[in-house]
Amino acid sequence: MRAIWNDKVIATSDATVVVEGNHYFPASSVDQGVLRPSTKTSVCPWKGTASYYSIEVDGQTNADAAWSYPSPKDAAAQIADHVAFWKGVQITD
Repeated sequence: MRAIWNDKVIATSDATVVVEGNHYFPASSVDQGVLRPSTKTSVCPWKGTASYYSIEVDGQTNADAAWSYPSPKDAAAQIADHVAFWKGVQITD
């Protein structure tokens, strides 16, 4: 699977985890150079607290377009150290 934004591949992995229709990429498969920490968080009753990242590519920013669960609840342990995308990020195989 690949995650693409602004014509740049920002993640590639053969080992994504699909949860609620979202592909979670292992953090090691994500181009960390395009991620900028955000102050945004959200809470899921069964996954825990998500932390967000903005994506910067070629001088353009996609605010809060990636997220992860740094300390997921036990029910979501499979997405620890994984990153998911939305807000126009294309996920293709």
